[in-house]
Amino acid sequence: MSRSPKPTVVLVHGAFADASSYARVIPGLLQRGLNVVAPAVPNRSLIGDAAYISSVIRQIDGPVILVGHSYGGAVITVAGVEDNVQALVYLAGYALETGESLGELQGRFPDSDLAAALVYTPFPVEGSDTPGTDVSVDVDKFPAIFAADVDPETAKVLAVSQRPLAAQAFADPAPAAAWKTKPSWGLVSSADHTINPDVERFGYQRAGMTTTEVDSSHLVMLAHPDHVITLIEEAIDATTK
Repeated sequence: MSRSPKPTVVLVHGAFADASSYARVIPGLLQRGLNVVAPAVPNRSLIGDAAYISSVIRQIDGPVILVGHSYGGAVITVAGVEDNVQALVYLAGYALETGESLGELQGRFPDSDLAAALVYTPFPVEGSDTPGTDVSVDVDKFPAIFAADVDPETAKVLAVSQRPLAAQAFADPAPAAAWKTKPSWGLVSSADHTINPDVERFGYQRAGMTTTEVDSSHLVMLAHPDHVITLIEEAIDATTK
């Protein structure tokens, strides 16, 4: 693979979603001549998911701008320590401290509307007699909680095609916090009903990030793609020499 002077933007989706949640952001990045990779996150465990994204990053020849939405923020917090990651961008995401889990960070703040809308389903675990637990969002409640300002028909599709998150992901402590050594930017969705916006603000402020707020639902990438593209461009401009 030949080396490109342009950074590659790696877009990491969150729980209850897939890479299509970046469908309105990707065209804008490509039009700007940027390289883009939007991998499918397994959504099985924070440790395993971060290891997978790290493997994707290591195969990219050149600098990486690592973007994480929601649970994807926790994933990039760990995977972002890879040498070629030059900046982190959090979108309505979790910025964990080293040794902290999602459950611990969320537990410091009042529950969002998501907590009462979660559905728990067992799934088989290979090599074990004990099933795992998948966590998803009640399909009927998904649009209002997750995508209130997204096109209603699109929100219905997202509700029935959501990718669950294994409960293990809430318990894994983050083995690293890349924001301690990498320049970081954070976007708060101030009308978020999936993550309490104060969880987002707390993590970003603790990390000393450059932070912006958008009056948006949790799916800010679909509701306000221009704001997301602008923030990614800001991270690129600030870290590209």
